[in-house]
Amino acid sequence: MPDVKPGAVAPDIAALIGAVARQDRRAFENLFGLFAPRIKSMLMRTGLDAATAEEIAQETLLTVWRKAHMFDPAGASASAWIYTIARNLRIDALRRLQRGVRTASSFQNEPVRESESPVDLLETSDADKRVRAAMVALSPDQLKVVTLSFFEDRPHPEIAAALGIPLGTVKSRLRLAMKRLRELLDDPK
Repeated sequence: MPDVKPGAVAPDIAALIGAVARQDRRAFENLFGLFAPRIKSMLMRTGLDAATAEEIAQETLLTVWRKAHMFDPAGASASAWIYTIARNLRIDALRRLQRGVRTASSFQNEPVRESESPVDLLETSDADKRVRAAMVALSPDQLKVVTLSFFEDRPHPEIAAALGIPLGTVKSRLRLAMKRLRELLDDPK
């Protein structure tokens, strides 16, 4: 349960979630203010770095926003429901990281090719054209962070400083842009 200042009335978390289910932004702001720092702290105590913990905390509360209608107060307390979402997202993030490590180590054992065949070059060129065409569908804000991150290889905090936006906004824009690109590139038109 979130800490409450002395003399203050404890918020009814279940009621806040009910209001969030009705798309009440003020209730979501209150819920976010109560839980984001606590979730981040909990995740950091499990060994995650601050940036990853903050990202998962934000993702947790976005999940609460999207799935608030699924909360059943008879099943678990509101706080337990929120912390369970955070725990599950942490597990998912660790699994993705482990898959990435396995994939990276498998590339180390592959022989390096001296030169690519014309077919390989043609396929690479085609894929490059598809990616560039898909990038046109991104919003200008998303395109800017993708360009800075992937083409200029700038770290997220540097992008946030350069654009004058919060780090979480940079990460959100990248996540949304990557999701959109995946959708466009997976669509076999």
